[in-house]
Amino acid sequence: MVGYVQVYTGEGKGKTTAAMGLALRAIGAGKRIMVCQFLKGAHSSELKALEYFSPQVEVIQLGVYECLVQNLKSRNKSSFRREMLYLVSALSSGKYDMLILDEINMAVLFGLFNVSDVLGLIREKPEGVELVLTGRSADPRIMEQADLVTEMHESKHYYRRGVQAREGIEI
Repeated sequence: MVGYVQVYTGEGKGKTTAAMGLALRAIGAGKRIMVCQFLKGAHSSELKALEYFSPQVEVIQLGVYECLVQNLKSRNKSSFRREMLYLVSALSSGKYDMLILDEINMAVLFGLFNVSDVLGLIREKPEGVELVLTGRSADPRIMEQADLVTEMHESKHYYRRGVQAREGIEI
């Protein structure tokens, strides 16, 4: 099987949801998946659901949001450098058919990784691995190298009426 690079970006809702839908479809096909989430808190319903599919699906959180402000203030990026090395290792390990890097685009935007780091992952991706990158503000160079780019556009959203994130829908 040929694996491609998919990017889900834009200001609209649904980037992570699209990636989790891909994971669910891959699970049904017996694929092995690693989901790496960046800059998100520990609680989310999609991660809780993916626990049911362990060990077929491995989920890790890197650059958790609570640590983000401290890391940006100190400009201590050594932990993020280690995380990128971990991702390179996971990608080339042969253990996974799909690697989802949820919010990697925001991690690049915040300067936790360089665009060149992500472009390196794309270049080093083994042929049979599907690489999925999500998050707002995808760098144009990443979108250029991707095989599929979907930009989510918000036309209308109920949070503008004050509706908070709902468990099982947004979190």
